Amino acid sequence: MAKGHRSQIIRQRNEQKDTRPRATVSFARVSVTKACFVLDAIRGKDVQTALGILQYNNRYASSVIYKLLKSAVANAENNNGMKMEDLYVAECYANKGPTMKRIHPRAQGRAYRIEKRTSHITVVLDER
Repeated sequence: MAKGHRSQIIRQRNEQKDTRPRATVSFARVSVTKACFVLDAIRGKDVQTALGILQYNNRYASSVIYKLLKSAVANAENNNGMKMEDLYVAECYANKGPTMKRIHPRAQGRAYRIEKRTSHITVVLDER
């Protein structure tokens, strides 16, 4: 059991909340493994460099993450009053989403399962 009144518990939880600008895309139709290849390339880089890497990367996940990074930058500028030149990618990660299961017919009446994987991708920015 938690100690204290409900309002005290909520107040303590809100004090520990992370206030860095972030953007999240849920149910992106890309697997976690493929998204992580792109996320590893931009982790720790400043925003201008990361946008350049994503723009000229051939992977499908890079187009999704490019939009996500631009959204995180817009959140930082509009909500937190930060400048784009000072921002860098502090954290970026992909979590597993639900898997859509489909059937592919095969020879002799068999059926193989196709798993269409999804992911939840998050980008967190911070100022240098």
